[in-house]
Amino acid sequence: MSEILLTTLNARYHHTAFGLRYLYANLRELQDRARLLEFTIQQAPLDIVETILREEPRIVGFGVYIWNVLETERVVTALKQLRPDVLIVLGGPEVGDPLDRPAWCALADYVIAGEADLAFAELCRSLMKGTASDGLAETTHISHVPDLAQVVLPYDLYSAEDLSQRVIYVEASRGCPFTCEFCLSALDLPVRQLPLEPFLEAMQSLLDRGCREFKFVDRTFNLNLRVSRAILEFFLGRLVPGLFLHFELIPDRLPEALKALIVQFPAGVLQFEVGIQTWNDDVAVLISRRQDNAVAEQNLRWLREHTGVHVHADLIFGLPGEDLASFAAGFDRLVQLEPQEIQVGILKRLRGTPITRHDAEWQMLYSTSPPYEILQNRLLDFATMQDLRRFAKTWDLIANSGNFVETVRCFWSAGESPFATMFAFSRWLYEQTGRTHGIALPRLLEYVWRYLTEVQRHPQPAIAALLMRDYRRGGRSDHPACLRPWIEASPRPRGTGSSSERPIGEHSEQAIGPKRQQRFLHADTSQGVVDA
Repeated sequence: MSEILLTTLNARYHHTAFGLRYLYANLRELQDRARLLEFTIQQAPLDIVETILREEPRIVGFGVYIWNVLETERVVTALKQLRPDVLIVLGGPEVGDPLDRPAWCALADYVIAGEADLAFAELCRSLMKGTASDGLAETTHISHVPDLAQVVLPYDLYSAEDLSQRVIYVEASRGCPFTCEFCLSALDLPVRQLPLEPFLEAMQSLLDRGCREFKFVDRTFNLNLRVSRAILEFFLGRLVPGLFLHFELIPDRLPEALKALIVQFPAGVLQFEVGIQTWNDDVAVLISRRQDNAVAEQNLRWLREHTGVHVHADLIFGLPGEDLASFAAGFDRLVQLEPQEIQVGILKRLRGTPITRHDAEWQMLYSTSPPYEILQNRLLDFATMQDLRRFAKTWDLIANSGNFVETVRCFWSAGESPFATMFAFSRWLYEQTGRTHGIALPRLLEYVWRYLTEVQRHPQPAIAALLMRDYRRGGRSDHPACLRPWIEASPRPRGTGSSSERPIGEHSEQAIGPKRQQRFLHADTSQGVVDA
C-alpha cells in the first residue's frame, strides 16, 4: 500500500517516465510512503484504475502529455467516480497553461504548472499535514523555478530492467534560448545547467550498471561549449561496445572545439537530432525562429563528410507562410546534404504556444484532438495536407527505416526532385494498398520493386541487386519471391560479421546503437543510383 502514487501512461513500454523519476527522487522523506507506477496507453483504463486503487492511495499524481491526454482523462474520470476522496494532482505540458487546458482537468484537485521537481513534494507535505488551502483546488499551483543545484538527480531509479530494455533519458540542462512559436520551448525560461560534476558522476554510475544508450533531452546541447565539451570528453574516454549517445543540436552552432571532439568518436556512437524545420527565411522570421541557414547547411555537410555521426534532421510542413513549392524545395535541399534520416513532421498546435497568433491571417485550422495537427491553412488545403501526411509516412517507411538505404536513391536520378518523385510514389503506394502503415517488409519490398521496374522502368537486375543487399543488411536470410531470379547476383552486404569480433577504435565497424541506425553504418550508397 502506498499513500502517494506517481503515475503516467507512456506511449509504449520501451519509453520511461523521466519526469516521474525526478518527482519521486525529490520526495525525500516521503519516499517510503510513495510508489512510482508506469502504464502504457495500450492498457485498458479500468485495468489501470484497478491497479491504482489496489494501492489505496491518498494522493495520485499524473503526468499528462500530448500522447496520453485522452487516456488519462478516462482514468481520472473513473477514479473520481469510484473514489472521490482520492486527491488527484496533474502536471505536465498538457495542463501547464491555465488559459489553454483540457476541460476535464476540473476533475483534479490540484494542477501544478511548471517544473514540479520540488513543488510536488511541497504540495504532498502540505496535504499529508492537512494544511493545503481549499481554494488551491480551484486554481493552479504555480511552481517556483527550482534551483537545479537543490534538485536530487533521479538516475538511481532506473532499474536493471530499464537499463536493459528501455530508453534511458538524461539531461544536463533545461530551457531554450529560442522562441520558435510552434514549440513548447518558446515558453521556457532561459537555459539553466545542472551542476556538471554530480551529473557526470551519475553518468558514470549508469555506465557501471551497464547502460549503453543515453538519450539526452537537452533542447540545445551545443549551446554551452564548456558543458558540451566536458560531456563529449567524458564519453570519449569511456568508449565501450554498444555505446550510443543521442543529442539535439542547434544547427548553426558547431565551433571548431566541438568538431575536434566529434571526429574522434567511432561511426555510429553519436546521433545528432538537428532541427532545420524550414529553409524558408521569410517563414522563419514569421514564426520567430533565428537560424543561419547557410551555416546550418555547412555544418550538416561537414558532419556527413568528416564524421561517423548518424544525422537525424527535422522538417515541418504546415507552417504559416510556407506553400507546397517552398516545402518541396527545402526537402530537396536537405536530401542533397544526405542526413541518414529526415523526419518530416506535421505542425501541431501545442497548448499555450504562440503559433496561434497566425490563425486568422493564415487561416490555420487544427484538429481539436491530440496531437492537434494542422488540417489545412491558406496555402495548403486539406487534400494536399493529406497527401503530405502520406508522403511523410512513406518516407519514414522507405528512407528512415534503414531497410532501403541503397535502393532509395533509385527513386530520383541526377536533376530530378527527390520530393516530387517520392511524393508520386507515396500516392501510388496508397492507391495500391489504401494504407500507410501495417505493410510487412516483404510486401513493401515487392511494391518498391514494382514501382521502380514497372513504373519508372529501371533495369530489373540492377534493382534486384540493390533490394537484395538492403534486405539482407538487416540479417534476413529468406528470399523475397520477386527477387528470386536474381538472388545469385546479390552478394551479402559488407559489415555483417559478428560485432564482438570488431575492436573499438577510430571509425571502427562495431555494431553500435539501435538496429535501425546500424543498417545505415555499412551501406554503400554510391551504388544506390542506377541508370534507367
